[in-house]
Amino acid sequence: MPLPLMPKATAVWLVENTALTFQQIAAFCGLHSLEIKAIADGEVAVGMVGLDPIANGQLSKEEIERCEKDPDAKLRLLVQDLPQPVSRSKGPRYTPVTKRGDKPDAIAWIVKQFPDLSDAQVSRLIGTTKPTIAAVRDRTHWNTPNIKPRSPVLLGLCTQRELEEAIATIRRPGGAPVAMADEEGEDQEYEGEGGAASGFTDETAAAGHDDDDHDRGRDKYAGGYGSDLDETVD
Repeated sequence: MPLPLMPKATAVWLVENTALTFQQIAAFCGLHSLEIKAIADGEVAVGMVGLDPIANGQLSKEEIERCEKDPDAKLRLLVQDLPQPVSRSKGPRYTPVTKRGDKPDAIAWIVKQFPDLSDAQVSRLIGTTKPTIAAVRDRTHWNTPNIKPRSPVLLGLCTQRELEEAIATIRRPGGAPVAMADEEGEDQEYEGEGGAASGFTDETAAAGHDDDDHDRGRDKYAGGYGSDLDETVD
């Protein structure tokens, strides 16, 4: 259930100007009935000026009279016919006055760390203008001697996620994004596989060489045995 504007001040006015029960006022204002009783006894909200809910369009006189006649009835908040404010989805980023002096430091940090970011991206990220970015990059800014590169995340000018999203859009000269797979690691892995294959070949060759030696020894032994047999026969 939606609550009225300034519930405690509204409760003060209802306690002072109506015959509503503590439970009815507590249910309408979102407070506890004991707190309403303390307001009526002068223990809470001493000196607080009550807010008239009829004057600001939150209650009607007829609604209050209806609930005064029926202690079990509940007050119903009036629906406002006024158009609700529309939130702005686009537009320049708002920066508090106390942090506007930190923008040149953030620009200097981004220009130094990520020079491939365009002026439009930096402008949207920090909420500054392109002339300011150009002045900081060219060192023609009026406060250049006092500019110290500092991260915009630490300064509170943007979030880490926004910074990472802006960095992800940077592309190399070939058109590939900055965040790429580690080619060196892939080459090492490929070389490791090749090395294993070459090692297998060497072992096979060595095994083949040993087999040749064994065959030659067997032939020599066979030949020697045959010559001794011949000499015995003779």
